[in-house]
Amino acid sequence: MNKPGFIEAGGCGSSWRPSGASPEAIINPRAPRNEPPVSPRVILTFAQPDYELLGELSGAVQPPRSLFNCSFSQGFWGGRAVTVVAPAMGAPYAVMVLENLIALGARMVLALGWCGSLQAEIQMGALVLPSRAVSGDGTSPHYCPKGQTFLEPHPGLYGGLEARLKETPVPWQAGLIWTTDAVYRETPEFVRHCQAQGILAVEMEMAALFAVGQFRRVPLAGLLVVSDELFTLKWRHGYRDPAFHRSRELAARLVLDTAAAWEDVDV
Repeated sequence: MNKPGFIEAGGCGSSWRPSGASPEAIINPRAPRNEPPVSPRVILTFAQPDYELLGELSGAVQPPRSLFNCSFSQGFWGGRAVTVVAPAMGAPYAVMVLENLIALGARMVLALGWCGSLQAEIQMGALVLPSRAVSGDGTSPHYCPKGQTFLEPHPGLYGGLEARLKETPVPWQAGLIWTTDAVYRETPEFVRHCQAQGILAVEMEMAALFAVGQFRRVPLAGLLVVSDELFTLKWRHGYRDPAFHRSRELAARLVLDTAAAWEDVDV
């Protein structure tokens, strides 16, 4: 019998899950008639405070437009138009929004989110750069080929974030993360299993977004701010922690800088 775990029972290759290899679908995303396009550079976030912060930094125009009750608006950073989007919380909702953003003209996407740390050395306010994501969500398998266990970001966008993180004073770490749909089912047994596997943090969207980026051939990467600690097997949140708020602003500037520097969308 398999032990509880992301590779045995939670990977994209699980035999009981659908394969995402086929491009055929009955319903496909398409831009609504007379709907203006979004800018090629998009920053997708999952919390309203991050949307407001990005909008303030980029001077995003108001009032915002709406996509499935998710707000988006266009600002500018480094002389480039950037569309900021939120709150698309959870893998199914985030993917539905992302698919339609791509139909509206998104050509590169950076995801900015929060995460819960699973390792004692990664504490409140640290930044996590996902190099791979384990699918514990129900959306990713519909996009990735059968047998694929890990989802990965676009190497160019990942490298852009990594280079900028190396110049920051905030503690950060790159590595493996776990994406889950079940925020209230992070059990001690499974947290211990993830810790033993070297998983840095848990969040709710990245694996699915990486899968869609891979499937749609749209460059996508993400950056996470540690908002919670689970490594003691007790929940400690830091939503009012000054370190968390300082790191959120730094992370927002990092993704804006990376988006503005991305050149491939202009080709």
